[in-house]
Amino acid sequence: MSATLPDPVRLRETFSALGFVTTCARMTPVLQSAYKAAQVSDTTVLLEGETGTGKQVLARAIHCLDQKRCRFPFVTVHCSTVSESLAESELFGHCKGSFSGALASRAGLFQAAHRGTVFLDDVNDLPLRLQPKLLDVLQRGMVRPLGSDRELKIDVRVIAAANRALQPLVEQGVFRADLFHRLNVIHLSLPALRDRSEDFAALMLEFAKRYGRLYARIESLDPELIQHLQACRFEGNVRELENAVQRMLFMKGDGSSLTREDWLQQEDGPTVGAARNDDLFQAVSLLWLAMMRQKLPLPELMRRVESELLQRALQVGGKTRREIAELLHTSERTLYHKISSHGIAASSRKAVG
Repeated sequence: MSATLPDPVRLRETFSALGFVTTCARMTPVLQSAYKAAQVSDTTVLLEGETGTGKQVLARAIHCLDQKRCRFPFVTVHCSTVSESLAESELFGHCKGSFSGALASRAGLFQAAHRGTVFLDDVNDLPLRLQPKLLDVLQRGMVRPLGSDRELKIDVRVIAAANRALQPLVEQGVFRADLFHRLNVIHLSLPALRDRSEDFAALMLEFAKRYGRLYARIESLDPELIQHLQACRFEGNVRELENAVQRMLFMKGDGSSLTREDWLQQEDGPTVGAARNDDLFQAVSLLWLAMMRQKLPLPELMRRVESELLQRALQVGGKTRREIAELLHTSERTLYHKISSHGIAASSRKAVG
């Protein structure tokens, strides 16, 4: 059944509410295809585009617009980081005793996504030996956990994302042609941010709003800032732009508008006095973001930081307790007390035994 498409303005508003922000006319066909894809719940979708162009955000938006599956899980599989030796177990599950270390049966990510969506991120990095098994699951809708003689029926929609075009990889023999064609039923190509520079303003305001509770409230962007980004052809993508906006907000002083000077300052790094070390300033910036994102109380953050620093010192600091204490500019007694209070494992304490 064909979907009635909203007009372009309403379409952009719909996807913006789901986190995929764009005002670029070039993106209208992409959003139209994504909207139509959400109406056909059992069809695979392939998203291609450079890293950081918003493929995962768009995939989740499709899932949220899918009336059949939106109330069920959206499970992400990071194909580039899954261990090849454990990938089959991660994807399809295993039975107790099926391999060394399998102390209990465990459902795989495909079972966890039953009736929902599996998002295969960086599918171009999927090990070649696993590709026929994935193809079989897509074709038959069945998975066999490792060590089991029974197959399980699953009902999932697969959305795959590739940060490299798959067709050339097929021609090179590193990606199976049959799997490519099975994934490539609905194909969406996301252009790089440099090719849709009209989105700079909307994205930066969205990011400023998103992090507004952490920093000063931003109401507008100086036109010179947008002109600068368009003139210098910003080479990053949406993810890099978001990180840059966070740095701008962290370093900004007064004012409710982001300016060209704010951008140049975050590019150059913080200007600090001689009494403040640049590395320390950057570390504090990252800790602040981690504390806000994870909603950590300050005492808990400081406890974790101290524990990590102690473990790092024990690993690389020296062979004796005295050497490590001197490195940390503290006493041996204080060092021992802190190690004990943090419950640091014996394997990390070999240097101070």
